[in-house]
Amino acid sequence: MRVSSETDRQNTNLQKDALIQEGIDERHIFEDNMSGTRDDRPGLKAVLEYLKKGDTLVVWKLDRLGRSLTHLLRIVTDLQEKKIAFKSLTENMDTSTAHGEFIFNLFGSLAQYEGALARERILAGLEAAKKRGRIGGRPRKIDMEKLSMISDLLKDGKSKAEICRTFNIPRSTLNDSLNRMG
Repeated sequence: MRVSSETDRQNTNLQKDALIQEGIDERHIFEDNMSGTRDDRPGLKAVLEYLKKGDTLVVWKLDRLGRSLTHLLRIVTDLQEKKIAFKSLTENMDTSTAHGEFIFNLFGSLAQYEGALARERILAGLEAAKKRGRIGGRPRKIDMEKLSMISDLLKDGKSKAEICRTFNIPRSTLNDSLNRMG
């Protein structure tokens, strides 16, 4: 069970009632009162450590388990590798049945498709920006004019330490800029 925060408006009563009605012993119900986007959910960690081969992890709703479809799929795949079934009451999904296994695999395919579409959009956006003369990535700390001056100073025998103090830049930034320059 999970709610994003512990307030009067958000509590786990509905989830708990549904799990108990499903026949889950209250002693085997794990709870988190925090955002699902966090990786360090103690209730999730505890239940994943508690489960063993032949068990079934039952949740009230899919979004109570994973922070994203990809995260959810990773958790359920890990469960399957350990021979632990997964069941979601609201979505009526049970990976111990052929139908539930099919639905889970369909979700996996959708997640792959969603990832591929996102990559295509990102690449198309980068290409469009490139055509407009924009280059992605972090802005350069040292512009070409300064870099030319620094190069001349190095040729004149100035040390990198002196240059870093003069231009007020970290040595790693200087080295990265010089390496990019060739």
